[in-house]
Amino acid sequence: MKSIKILLFALLLGSFSGLNAQVSVNVNLGTPPVWAPADRVETQYYYLPEVDAYYDVPASRFIYVNNGSWVRSERLPKRFNGYNLRGGKVVYLTDYRGNSPYVYHKKHKVKYYAPKYKYANKAVYAKSNGHHGKNKGKGKKK
Repeated sequence: MKSIKILLFALLLGSFSGLNAQVSVNVNLGTPPVWAPADRVETQYYYLPEVDAYYDVPASRFIYVNNGSWVRSERLPKRFNGYNLRGGKVVYLTDYRGNSPYVYHKKHKVKYYAPKYKYANKAVYAKSNGHHGKNKGKGKKK
């Protein structure tokens, strides 16, 4: 009887050792805007180097400098009325967590430099290795 209990215990233990625990975490950071590139990435912020602004995806707000201060707005300022968001360069800031992406503005401005309206809608990933700003498209300069 004792050997049967040991055998049953061993079988029971063996059945548990074959189980794998899996944890899946799905973070919904908001709905990307309609003008975002087709290869959308779950990230909180985009950097738009042609207009030197950020876009907060969950809040659906642009972040840009106005009179020396960073402001959040549903729209870009009037000086960019002719800017085509669908044709602009988008940098996914996948390497930043926080509420103020502009704390790295000087770094972003240099690393992702783009003359106004020069690029077609090409997505760039902040974690890629040095190929930023080299995806030239067929956009027209205005």
